[in-house]
Amino acid sequence: MIRWLLVTATLARRELASLFCSAVAYAVLAVFALATSLLFLADFQPGAAASLTPLFESVVWLLVFLAPALSMRLLSEEYARGTVERLATWPVSEAQVVVAKWAATVAFLAVLGTPLLAHAGVLEWFADPDPGPLFTGLAGLLAVASLYAAIGLAASAATASQAVAFLVAVLVICLLTFGLYFLADAGFVPPAVGAVMRAGNVNARFSGFARGLVDLQDAAYFAAGTTLALFAAVRLLESRRWA
Repeated sequence: MIRWLLVTATLARRELASLFCSAVAYAVLAVFALATSLLFLADFQPGAAASLTPLFESVVWLLVFLAPALSMRLLSEEYARGTVERLATWPVSEAQVVVAKWAATVAFLAVLGTPLLAHAGVLEWFADPDPGPLFTGLAGLLAVASLYAAIGLAASAATASQAVAFLVAVLVICLLTFGLYFLADAGFVPPAVGAVMRAGNVNARFSGFARGLVDLQDAAYFAAGTTLALFAAVRLLESRRWA
């Protein structure tokens, strides 16, 4: 198990280094920094509550597009270049490859969130915010980013086209973020099914984190969703690797 983790960590470091050499990654970083700064300034008004909760909720929407933009190339690029066949000669499993690529993407998304710490510092300088929602909000964003990155990786594992991977990931994430909520309120959906759909809504699961409340059910939701998406990515990669 230790050797498995060490090999996976080595692969993750290499993948993270390649991300930092990608023009798309820096474009995502620039867009995120600019967007969060503008959103923070819009919320930072005299008389407004000293809280980053509105900003955190907006970041969830940014991640709907930014996480797939980062993850769309992870395996699609391997397929397009024909380098995925090399995996059969490597002493690593599909699970190690998938987990390493996912971990590198999550690590980059964590670096992406550093402007939020600067915004928190500005808020602390001018006001006296409750630190609880700040820490839980950041933890919640990391959980959301982990889920979205896993979904993006699964989409990337399904196709050699980065554009298709991006679109599929965005559609699935949009369904989880707000689509289920609207479907649950549709007249043709039975109440029991609607309740299940609302329970699967990402915004509903994140709202507790943003308010400073950590519910184990919400944490389990993100952990289960991430695990399921990674499992799908492993299976898809296996089908390609041995095709």
